[in-house]
Amino acid sequence: MLKTEDLLKKIGLPSCDLADLPTSTKRFPDGARYRIEIPSVESPEQFRRVVERAEEYEIPLHRISQGSGVLMLTDREVEQMVEIGRAERIEVSLFTGPRASYDIGGTARSANAAAVSWRLRGADQLRVAIKDIERGIRLGIRSFLVADEGLLWVLEEMKKEGMVPKDVVWKISVTTGHGNPASARLLERLGAGTLNVVTDLSLSQLASIRSAIRIPLDVYIAVPTGYGGFVRHYDVPEMVRVASPIYLKFSIPLGQNIYPAGRHILSTMLGYADEEVRQARISYEHLLRDYPSAKTSKRGAKGLAVPV
Repeated sequence: MLKTEDLLKKIGLPSCDLADLPTSTKRFPDGARYRIEIPSVESPEQFRRVVERAEEYEIPLHRISQGSGVLMLTDREVEQMVEIGRAERIEVSLFTGPRASYDIGGTARSANAAAVSWRLRGADQLRVAIKDIERGIRLGIRSFLVADEGLLWVLEEMKKEGMVPKDVVWKISVTTGHGNPASARLLERLGAGTLNVVTDLSLSQLASIRSAIRIPLDVYIAVPTGYGGFVRHYDVPEMVRVASPIYLKFSIPLGQNIYPAGRHILSTMLGYADEEVRQARISYEHLLRDYPSAKTSKRGAKGLAVPV
């Protein structure tokens, strides 16, 4: 009988966290090691601010993502975000709309079951989530955050049937709470195009996940309050070395939960944009000092799901 460690190796998984921190040989399609993502960009106004601040701070900007969901944006607002993303050659990733926390059920608000709040309840929500994504695709979006493995499976089946364009990327949200090589491998097999792991993984844990999959990892460097509220700029050079290809993400460590966002908090959201980009500059300076040879992508690089 195989030992547990031997079985894990046989199926292509590491048998332990990789404490020796091996250098990743995997890259983005253009050969880059890292890209930068600014999350929680909830409106066209905020997107424009992020672009302006990225130019001011002289950081590479490759992707923005949204948290409230496609259903919280008007058609015109989605079209404006598409226009900005297309003009600036930046990927725009919008979240799936309905979720348990938007619904009338109480489980998502309970202390012991808060993890279900971003998942889907019932067949109706599954159907509406798919229609939400179909609407985004129709308006030009080519990247969507997904927080439910069942939805991911259905969406990938839709690709196989020709119901969804092949270039659409499914971005697995941090809210799914995945943080081990087996879960990462399963999500990759289900069709995940990029994986946001839990926020508090060590370098050796990230290295073990990287050894098991080829898709990019999305990792928070400045972490939202609800997911720990810590910062780890000092880890970034080694993180890029051992976990590439990697999207570095920057949120507000002492921010508030803004979902579902709306125009009533636009000033707050614009402030978020300012600070998130400033946080990105801090990590970028660490990379320039300590790992200057690490290649990043140009805007519009191969593999970025820029709106069409």
